[in-house]
Amino acid sequence: MYEPPLHKQDDLTAEHALIRENPLGLLISHGPSGLLANAIPFLIFPEASKFGTLRAHVARANPQWKDLQVADEALIVFQGVDHYISPSWYETKRETGKVVPTWNYLIVQARGRPRVIEDAGWLRTQIEALTVKKEGDRAAPWAVSDAPDDFVAAQIRAIVGVEIEIADIRGKWKASQNRKAEDRAGVDAGLLADDDEAAAKMAEVVAAAAPGS
Repeated sequence: MYEPPLHKQDDLTAEHALIRENPLGLLISHGPSGLLANAIPFLIFPEASKFGTLRAHVARANPQWKDLQVADEALIVFQGVDHYISPSWYETKRETGKVVPTWNYLIVQARGRPRVIEDAGWLRTQIEALTVKKEGDRAAPWAVSDAPDDFVAAQIRAIVGVEIEIADIRGKWKASQNRKAEDRAGVDAGLLADDDEAAAKMAEVVAAAAPGS
């Protein structure tokens, strides 16, 4: 991943936080089936290894798991908040006109050797943990145990687990750090004027990423 120094995010806690907040990762592998990419929800376990361990499951009908069995490495891409940045927001536009559009975004890429798991107990634990993460805050949370045992067992037979101990993790926070203070102030005001959730979140990121913040 191209990482200009100003945009490089090397805070492991921040990288893990992005994964927790945006668990749907793009799982990319290359093997006998060629180059494959699938969107898969992951859980991050920070204490399981030096850079954390990712756990997920895929459908048994998905051929990617067979490629993962023989793969030395897989890449998982997690996308955080992103937003278009208009050059009309920059003070520099009024001064010189020498500006162009860009896109701000937060992204984390994790690499590691995949391990395929078919153990029913491991799979049950994984789907229960994923369910609790997404259902836990609901007024009437659904639990895996709400479904009939034979139905759950059949569903488990139809999936395969994937565990990846992260060997390398890279974060990129592209948040107008390369612009002067007046331009960043214009970006912040422009984003807030857009009046949508993603714009408001990016405005927060731009403010937090400013040099000296």
